[in-house]
Amino acid sequence: MARQPEQESILDMFSRLGSDMKLPKMDVEAVLSHHRKNLEALEKSARAAAAGASSVMAKQREALQETLGEFAEMARGAPGNPQDFMSKQAEFARKSFEAAVKNAGDVAEIVRKSGSEALDILRQRMEEAMKEVRSGGESRK
Repeated sequence: MARQPEQESILDMFSRLGSDMKLPKMDVEAVLSHHRKNLEALEKSARAAAAGASSVMAKQREALQETLGEFAEMARGAPGNPQDFMSKQAEFARKSFEAAVKNAGDVAEIVRKSGSEALDILRQRMEEAMKEVRSGGESRK
C-alpha cells in the first residue's frame, strides 16, 4: 500500500500562504490571546446576565409567596358579614395592586442593573481590543 503524505495543519497552510503572498509575519499567540480575552469577556457577561435572571426569579418567587400568604390570611379571617367580606376583598385587591406595582419596579431595576453590568463588561473588552489593535498597528510603523 502506498503511504499517503502527512497532511499539514491549517496553521501551517495559512503560514505558507502568508509567506507565498509575502505578507508580514503574524504573531499567532497574540491573535489567540486576543480571541481568548474576547471569549472570557463573553463568559463574564453571560454570568452577569444569568445572575440577573436568578435575582429576577428570586424576587418573583418572594412576591408570589407574599401574595399567597396574604390571600391565605384573608381567607382565614373571612367574616360572616358580606359587607365586611367585600371590604376585606377590596383592601386585599388594593394591597395586591400596590405590591404588584412595587415588585414590577424592583424587577425592572434588577433587569436594568444586570443588563447594564453585562454590557459594561463587553464595552470594556471592546475598548481593550481597540487599544490592542491600535498598539499593533503602531508597532508595525
